Amino acid sequence: MPTPTTAPLADALPCPEASASLARKARFWDRIAPRYAAEPIADMAGYEATLQRVQALLSSGHEVLEVGCGTGSTALRLAPFTRRMLATDVSAGMIAMARERLAAQPLPQLRFAVADADAPVGGPGAYDRVLAFSMLHLVADLDQALQRLAQALRPGGLLISKTPCVAEMNPLISRVALPLMRATGKVPPVLCFDAQQLQSAIARQGLEIVSVERHGTRGKDIRAFIVARKPG
Repeated sequence: MPTPTTAPLADALPCPEASASLARKARFWDRIAPRYAAEPIADMAGYEATLQRVQALLSSGHEVLEVGCGTGSTALRLAPFTRRMLATDVSAGMIAMARERLAAQPLPQLRFAVADADAPVGGPGAYDRVLAFSMLHLVADLDQALQRLAQALRPGGLLISKTPCVAEMNPLISRVALPLMRATGKVPPVLCFDAQQLQSAIARQGLEIVSVERHGTRGKDIRAFIVARKPG
């Protein structure tokens, strides 16, 4: 089985043309990393349901990429069920915390690297599974990001995502609250789409939607869990 390309894994922000945008994104997440790491999971039962669902889609023969891994909590839970897992985030601060967690809980299958979700590492067809949790609404260009994630998959591979569909929230939140919070630096730029629009964007990249689920256990769940397969 071929292994993912390792050359692009240097802990540096690539592409000088996009460096300013990437640096702003990285600075935002670096700044909030300690607070992000300390925040409890709001719906633990829903989170555990998602982990169990993803675990069922993994095997010990799979090469797995997680983009937007944050401080690595999910990667640490899922890596034991893979052959090899690379978890990436644009924030060096987040990755530093993830590596500390990995040092305290060593897993030979897992490594962390600094990389932007808009430009996933590895060559075309490098992975059996690509995981994207709570980050597709944060990319600069949804279609471009999905295209690159689809390219990273081998034929028959799965894109497994869970995404806050902001357009399903109260309109006052998406149209008023979020712009105000963004203006004051409290939140990053956020894409507003609903689950159907997200499915359409995934399908535009030639992926076949396998399942659309909601795992929330508290009130209205705007986080769409979508599994999509690359044909072949």
